[in-house]
Amino acid sequence: MTTENKTLDILQIKSLLPHRYPLLLVDRVLTWEANKSITAIKNVTVNEEFFQGHFPHKPVMPGVLMIEALAQTAALLSFLTMGVKPDENSVVYFVGIDNARFKRPVEPGDQLKMDVEILRVSRGIWKYKAVGTVDGKVALEAELMCTIRSSADASQPAGQ
Repeated sequence: MTTENKTLDILQIKSLLPHRYPLLLVDRVLTWEANKSITAIKNVTVNEEFFQGHFPHKPVMPGVLMIEALAQTAALLSFLTMGVKPDENSVVYFVGIDNARFKRPVEPGDQLKMDVEILRVSRGIWKYKAVGTVDGKVALEAELMCTIRSSADASQPAGQ
């Protein structure tokens, strides 16, 4: 995988992530640097299925989906750093979410900008600092820990 082009469009994102509508939550990668960081965006539209129930009178993007969008951005950074495209047997799992804080709601019409940096990689566990902003204001932040496994190994405990 080439590292010359530091942006990714939706087709390139789909080649690296197994997620598809309605759970693909990264629309574009603006920039990335292997072993360091990535910046991506999620365009939040009123057509998202979750807005029908969360909440009909005041649509707000669920916090769990904002965390998932950050995690997908982190997974992209990991695959780009490793210089590999995952195969159909690759699975990225959460192993921890620390210090998650939600600072403001994300609503239809917002563009969620996601900045993720690698803090460390140890024993197959990737730890990231992740921040989501809207119009330059922090909407959420968290430390995420993930591991990449083959589906054959997926039932084994993380770090084994």
